[in-house]
Amino acid sequence: MKKVARSPRAHRRHRALWWVLGVIGALLIGTIVAFQVSPWPGAMIVRAVFTNGAAKVTKIMAPFAPDNVQSTFNVDYSPGSPSAQLDVYWPDATNSPLPTIVWTHGGAWISGSKDNNVAYYQLLASKGYTVVGLNYGYGPETKYPEAVFEINDALAFLLANAAEYNIDPNNIFLAGDSAGAQLTSQIAALTTNPAYAAEMNFEPALGTTQIRGLILNCGVYDLGTFEGGKGLLGWGDNITIWAYTGEQISPTNVAMTQMSTINYATADFPPAYITGGNADPLTKGNSKPFAAKLQSLGVDVTTLFWPEDYTPALPHEYQFRLNLDAAQTSLTESLAFVAAHTVSP
Repeated sequence: MKKVARSPRAHRRHRALWWVLGVIGALLIGTIVAFQVSPWPGAMIVRAVFTNGAAKVTKIMAPFAPDNVQSTFNVDYSPGSPSAQLDVYWPDATNSPLPTIVWTHGGAWISGSKDNNVAYYQLLASKGYTVVGLNYGYGPETKYPEAVFEINDALAFLLANAAEYNIDPNNIFLAGDSAGAQLTSQIAALTTNPAYAAEMNFEPALGTTQIRGLILNCGVYDLGTFEGGKGLLGWGDNITIWAYTGEQISPTNVAMTQMSTINYATADFPPAYITGGNADPLTKGNSKPFAAKLQSLGVDVTTLFWPEDYTPALPHEYQFRLNLDAAQTSLTESLAFVAAHTVSP
């Protein structure tokens, strides 16, 4: 059969098509390799998802912000660190120290901002408290345990400047949500467990009696529960741990062991208010077991958990969805906990 000669134009098109396919193939291979050798690509995807979700919840909270609160924003608490800023809120006409709630935001240790929770901080402050919202360094830009030490620096700064910011240094309540709850529990464990502090070469900024209590929302306290995760959720957990600690999920990941405060809590752990939603998998695997562990140690624990069939189902970080009755209950219970554990001057 006679072979048909390809025209110069067809030949060029054929070569261009193969060149495009080659480039696409190289990009796909490069992308796959990038996801395998570095947490950065996956972390940016997870961060985008968390950032989008936080923006939606911030809009839900906004209408509930009171107008009787004053504030100061973006105070540098650790010069030289680009992430070390805090905001302070207090009721109008405040001229004396108030019991103080220091809140560490969540975001899977790789995202989030104090700016997401402004309305919530204002609500707390309007009830007669000084409230501090913290930023801190997270992965993959910074690695564990940098965030732990930055939060400790923030607490040292607040004590040193207590008079300026209407802070009662003898009535400090540490609070947090999600990863921020883990960090909050870790600061508390490091403050009350000298052996743990020595292990991490950590010098607590606060004395054990200065921490009057903890407010822990939807937190992680046993990172061993992340091992063996499947599907998209398991992939996301691995990415966040890899980005934050520098290692993927593994029984040999020392950072995961140190972050699991369920292993380091002692009878000297501060009183704690612990809550989680009935549709949040962290409630069954982390919040309830951590509360039970503290109770077994004789720690004063207040819990707010919901029946499995409660409707509407309460997701992770439900406490910020202030249009829900359950979120309003959580706010009320949090404030009651603070009031019950505040000591007189």
